[in-house]
Amino acid sequence: MKALPANFGMVIRVALMSLCGVLALSASGCTSPQAAPSPPPDNDLRAHGMLSTIELAPLHYAIAQLDAAQSPVAHGGIPNLYDGSRFNAATGADLAGHADTQALRQSLEHPDLRIILTITKGHYRIVAKRSSGINSIADLKGKRVAMIEETSSHFYLDRLLGIEGMSDRDIEIVSLMRPHESSDVLMDGHADALAMWEPEAQLAIDKLGDDAIVLSGEANYDELYNLHTTQAKLDDPATREKIVRFVAKLIQASGAIERDPSAAIALVSEATEYPEDLIRISWPHHTFMTSLAPELLDTLVAEEEWLAAHAGREPRSREELAKLIDPTVEAEARRLLARGQ
Repeated sequence: MKALPANFGMVIRVALMSLCGVLALSASGCTSPQAAPSPPPDNDLRAHGMLSTIELAPLHYAIAQLDAAQSPVAHGGIPNLYDGSRFNAATGADLAGHADTQALRQSLEHPDLRIILTITKGHYRIVAKRSSGINSIADLKGKRVAMIEETSSHFYLDRLLGIEGMSDRDIEIVSLMRPHESSDVLMDGHADALAMWEPEAQLAIDKLGDDAIVLSGEANYDELYNLHTTQAKLDDPATREKIVRFVAKLIQASGAIERDPSAAIALVSEATEYPEDLIRISWPHHTFMTSLAPELLDTLVAEEEWLAAHAGREPRSREELAKLIDPTVEAEARRLLARGQ
């Protein structure tokens, strides 16, 4: 993954504010019928997320289209809410986007972590090489599969393997450190298959051409990319008001993206440094929902058992995991929109 330039944040801020002005001149299909909630003074929340992911599209769009006072999304995730020094990350974030598996891992050390909204569902697929003798999920047995371990894509792969009575113990894991350029491991002969989120899955398909085979199945799992904060942030009335108002804008952004994704695709392309055409092809493998997924708790329970088995610890109970989910922020945001405030 290319190193981000030192002035990346300023460049993105200028680009987003410029795009906001352009989009404001053409509101047809790009804004919600409801008026954007008016921000209180000093509404500059600090939001972090993995800039290499398409899942952040609603955050990018909400800031560009609805809240020019809000700083652009900074690179990172849940660790930025806490002590990010171990992750070479800035601290003091108010909001963080991250996948469901990472919320579980981080909440072991930080039980005051709260999931307040599901931003995006990621619909995963495994890309493999026909030339490695792979034509089905069962053929992955004994093969080299590249992934970032203990992530949502790893969990998805394990669920697929389970359909054939296997687990990740039946494959050879090729451990990756980052998503960017992960598709190259298929081209250089280091792996036979890739378990990675978009757009790297699509990029692998493009690179392999006729040698590519896409594996999927009834895994009964979609990645849930959520918005997080801390209980301490929610207990502070001023910060809570800002968070509620921003969540209201995210809800509006989701509707606008569904009607016309072109502006969001351009923003994601700029943030991820992937070409717009690649983002556009990968786009249908996501659902931008900005509402707590009804299956969230069930998913957390299943993932917790899987992660606990990997770590050799006892899984937390369903009751303990339920405490990580706070539906009150979304409820307040929807009441705010209903009142047109």
